[in-house]
Amino acid sequence: MADSSISTWREEHPEIESIFACVCDLNGTMRGKRIPVDQAEKVIDGSIRMPLSVANVDVWGEDIENSELVFETGDSDGLCDFTGRPFLPINWTSRPTALAMLWMRREDGSPFEGDPRRALARIAERYQALGLTPVVATELEFYLCDPDDDRPQAPRSPVTGKRLDSDGALSLDELQHFDEFLNDVYDACAAQGIPADAAISENGAGQFEINMKHVDDPLRAADDAILFKRLVRGIARKHGYSGTFMAKPYGDRAGSGLHVHFSLVDENGVNVFDSGDEVGTPMMLNAVAGLLETMQQNALTFAPHENSYRRLLPGAHAPTNVAWGYENRTAAVRIPGGSPTARRIEHRVAGADANPYLVLTSILGGALLGIEQKMVPPEAIVGDAYSLDLPHLPLDWASAIEAFEDGVHVREIFSKRLQKMLVECKTQELKRFARQVSDFEYHSYLEVV
Repeated sequence: MADSSISTWREEHPEIESIFACVCDLNGTMRGKRIPVDQAEKVIDGSIRMPLSVANVDVWGEDIENSELVFETGDSDGLCDFTGRPFLPINWTSRPTALAMLWMRREDGSPFEGDPRRALARIAERYQALGLTPVVATELEFYLCDPDDDRPQAPRSPVTGKRLDSDGALSLDELQHFDEFLNDVYDACAAQGIPADAAISENGAGQFEINMKHVDDPLRAADDAILFKRLVRGIARKHGYSGTFMAKPYGDRAGSGLHVHFSLVDENGVNVFDSGDEVGTPMMLNAVAGLLETMQQNALTFAPHENSYRRLLPGAHAPTNVAWGYENRTAAVRIPGGSPTARRIEHRVAGADANPYLVLTSILGGALLGIEQKMVPPEAIVGDAYSLDLPHLPLDWASAIEAFEDGVHVREIFSKRLQKMLVECKTQELKRFARQVSDFEYHSYLEVV
């Protein structure tokens, strides 16, 4: 946005008095500053400053203990570059505001390697050097909950007033009962340029999924997912609900996933996965092999939290094994059917709680290694992946942290800086969780053992 564009934008939005200038941290949380709208030029010209460590705080927003970003550099500032996406209107707050998406660089002008968006940009540039462009779409699942309790419970229908008490997979009634909420979500998506497509009622009570249309820019796809999660939570509050993207908010109901569909097009716009039949090209198979080869090492980016591992259980509609197949939703990597011209890969591992920038970096980076190294996948599985003897994803958070720290392929995809930051962040969170004793533990053990 040039100065003239800012003037035009302010004339078109006289109601907006302030702008939230934000970067994204490792956990996918937007952090930043609220500035008066008459300082919008600072956002555009890159003069907004924030500590580099803002990208490296834990899920509670606390600094990482002994982080070199804080203690070895004196918690130095970085500069925040405008990503180029126009200011995004927010109308679910008490007063209309706007949000500006930024990403970080160092004082010397070099990109800050610990910024998750910068990690994805590096992978996109590597594809560009090969004359390839990833075309990406995401599918995000979430729950609406009653906000009146510390523990989640299903919301009441705005039509009947009754609390939802059963799973409503593909329920039209549930979609219609929450019509006003969904209408506001779609309106907000349109205002922010988010290409929201189909909405469905998912497997859990109060659970929904909204799919995004494919875009030929992975950064844009990740931006859309980040913004979508934020607006869903905001609009849910406006309607008297809470919206959650926790991977498994209920122990006995379906978890929420972040499924990613992608293909690759060449400089002529031709889908390089299209072989003219259902099999796919050798390049597609190379990409599949790369995804399988890197999946265990990158699992921390797909399942980054303690709660994430409650979703990755056999038979729970989430993949647990390293496998691929054609039209097989029990496999971690699925090749959907349909026209060969639309041949694509679906990656089904990530939870909705994951950071979309890191998820896409892992997926596109893994596929890229497979293509560059001409990896060959094992045979596609047939039938139930849960019942087969296959390599499995890390079974717990600690194992995933260790796999990411030691992963050879991780270093081929992520910078050493980001790898170290994520390991330190998740190790700090793990230690804090380990010190908490749950009510269920007291109930089970206190007067028994």
